[in-house]
Amino acid sequence: METAVSAHRPAQDRSGATHGPLRRAGGDLQIVLTGAAGFIGFHLAQRLLARGDGVIGVDELNAYYDPALKAARVDKLCAHPGFRLARMDIADAEALRALVQEAGPCAVVHLAAQAGVRNSLDHPFEYQRCNLAGHLSVLEACRHAPGVSQLVYASSSSVYGDRHGDSGFREEDAADAPVSLYAATKRGGELMSAAYAKLYGMAQTGLRFFTVYGPWGRPDMAYFRFARQILAGEPIEVYGEGAMARDFTYIDDIVDGVLGVLDHPAALGEHRLFNIGAGRPIGLMRMIEILEQALGRDAIKRFRPMQPGDVAVTHADITRLAALTGYAPQTPLEVGLPRFAAWYQDDYKI
Repeated sequence: METAVSAHRPAQDRSGATHGPLRRAGGDLQIVLTGAAGFIGFHLAQRLLARGDGVIGVDELNAYYDPALKAARVDKLCAHPGFRLARMDIADAEALRALVQEAGPCAVVHLAAQAGVRNSLDHPFEYQRCNLAGHLSVLEACRHAPGVSQLVYASSSSVYGDRHGDSGFREEDAADAPVSLYAATKRGGELMSAAYAKLYGMAQTGLRFFTVYGPWGRPDMAYFRFARQILAGEPIEVYGEGAMARDFTYIDDIVDGVLGVLDHPAALGEHRLFNIGAGRPIGLMRMIEILEQALGRDAIKRFRPMQPGDVAVTHADITRLAALTGYAPQTPLEVGLPRFAAWYQDDYKI
């Protein structure tokens, strides 16, 4: 099996300069998109470009996971005339502010973040810089750029903490007991945004994503890691003794939700929060079973206890988003996970 590095060729010309002029590309919207080389950012940029919007992608292409995978995503985006790349650290407040001001009339979609619950236990200051200082940098850039019509930003289902019970997580539920630093930083971003919306009349929407999966996904996610290990004949570590459940949400459904929010913007001074998920938690063992069937191989399972920072279940109540946008997830795990498996085997030449 080829490794991720050999399976993807790195993108060319990553000097840090913006590729091409910062100007409207002829579409209905001009979007400044942070985290454009990330999993969700890549898919969202493709959909925005396909519908005629211009996208200025901001990303530093860090090495949290395989940089070659991020570079391969950017290569595909840079092939589109409506896309421009600015390679920068979002915590560089002056550079980001200058870029947003130069962009002119635009909406900002802020997806860049330091992800990973367990990684936050070992590298806390990376989360402080990207998820707190970086979020503040985005808020300041938007505040000082009169052409910004709205800010849509990524939060996380982790803000709900370790919840129990059968009912879905609702946006009005308490989010004051995070069980990881990652969760705390995402909740901190929400609170900063709420303050800025009120203080400066900014139109803002926060999106609490629930376990996103699909082609071109993140290699640190369990389903991606399991696919590699199953195909290599290596054992997989099943945490929580296999009793955990997640609201697995296919990437196309996630993008539908983001686009719906962009097309139904908040009012000036309004700060909104929405869950984006499938609305149906699936047990970890069922996910593994579907993946085994898609790959045509059985997993060698090693059961482990719950790890620090983990939660037992996530379950999105999507009533609020559906009422605003008509959001209705279309892709069950039984369909979406085989699509990922097919992409993985093709892209990694297995």
